[in-house]
Amino acid sequence: MSLLGIDIGTTGCKAAVFSNDGINLSYAYREYPIIHSAEGKNELNSQLVWDSLCDVISQVVHKAANDRVTALCTSSMGEAATPVSHDRKILGNCILSSDERGSKFIAKISDKYKKAGFYNINPNLLGTNYTYPKLAWLAENEPELFNNTYKFLLWDGLAGYLFGCEPFVSYSIANRTLLFDIHKQDWSDELLNFTKINREKLPVCKPAGAIAGIVSDFMAQSLGLPKGVKVVVGGHDQCCNALGAGLFRAGKAVDGIGTFECITPVYNHIPKAEYMLEQGLNIEHHVVPGLYVSFLYNQGGSLVKWFRDTFAKDCVGGKNIYEKLSAEMPSEPTPLLVLPYFEMSGSPHFLKDASGVIIGLKMNTTRGEILKAIMESVTYYFVESIDSLRKIGIDTSEFIATGGGAKSDRWLQIKADIYGVPFVRNRISECGLVGAAILAGKATGVFASIEQGVEKFVQTERIFEPDKKKNSIYRERCKKYQELFLLMKDYLADF
Repeated sequence: MSLLGIDIGTTGCKAAVFSNDGINLSYAYREYPIIHSAEGKNELNSQLVWDSLCDVISQVVHKAANDRVTALCTSSMGEAATPVSHDRKILGNCILSSDERGSKFIAKISDKYKKAGFYNINPNLLGTNYTYPKLAWLAENEPELFNNTYKFLLWDGLAGYLFGCEPFVSYSIANRTLLFDIHKQDWSDELLNFTKINREKLPVCKPAGAIAGIVSDFMAQSLGLPKGVKVVVGGHDQCCNALGAGLFRAGKAVDGIGTFECITPVYNHIPKAEYMLEQGLNIEHHVVPGLYVSFLYNQGGSLVKWFRDTFAKDCVGGKNIYEKLSAEMPSEPTPLLVLPYFEMSGSPHFLKDASGVIIGLKMNTTRGEILKAIMESVTYYFVESIDSLRKIGIDTSEFIATGGGAKSDRWLQIKADIYGVPFVRNRISECGLVGAAILAGKATGVFASIEQGVEKFVQTERIFEPDKKKNSIYRERCKKYQELFLLMKDYLADF
């Protein structure tokens, strides 16, 4: 008997089968390209993503054929919605959060609501990265597609719908649309009326851990699954990451290092709007009942991937490419600084139109130095925000690292040295998959509680302790980083 965890991200999807004792029986990953256009569009081919997901599921189920899967659950990116038909067909691509279409519709909401007024319904900081402006743009610019769409589904519910369930969305991902009332735990009638988005175009909102249905016989046969596999509602990838890292109580934070790096603190209440707005922090449901989370986020693994594709294109596809590149990095802190604003940034600055900066290049600068400078600077980005978490009672004396970036010893050591606190890597660092599997197990009675699931799945593999000497150097480098940002901030949109 086993559990299937699924993770659908911006640059790739993953699946893993776990035994009921938390042993990873099989794992598969498939990368797919982001569609960039000259007009600034950023999309994913939703059919390609679904085909890739089916492929990784088939692989892991086949590898773990001796352990019958009883339930599955999905962790996924937020914001990106896909149009589907009544007969479970994908009608178009999903528009990513980095796509700036629909900005004028955000301006209309800003004109209508004061920040605190909107935040008290849907506690997000208004921006084009959310789902609503994309839907409004489609309604205005592609009315035939919009009108012919049965539902616009976010990726957790889209996977569930294609598995055979009725359309749904988890609370945490519904919050990413800007149309969800966090207090009512449902779509906001007030916001739907104002935005003119028809409730009938949206799925039913469900809490994480609810059983949404059963995989259809057709899909079970296609994927190699047994009949009767239960589909459990998952949630936003960062929330599943937090659970998979062991955060089922309030008071700590996890550092998810994926396409985006995201520091996720956990609360047992909805914090006061005034302070959260001042710090540029959102609030949404955790996947654990009664808990809430915020996100400090910016580009992370996407910049390392950009470096790989730009500076090591000849090595792409080779075995252990990241190990090879990491071996080229110097052991000491670099003299370079990078402003990691290659795309729209996250909290707390939310720069909509920006560009990256690399400063300090010399004729003898190596690509290993540039790679390490990227890893250093995406960490500098969060240093000031860590202080804001301490002020609201979040324990930042240690961080648990999750996601693909957590597999890098060098990167975790850099983070420990910059923050001056230990970084912990669990036995399974793909915590989104772990969190999804724990939810699947709790929902189907494999575990009596979320805590019991965490006890079985979450074990520490290694702790990266900070180097005091390097921390002293990094504190000075971080000051220069912050000075550089203040000097360059007003120019980042000019290039």
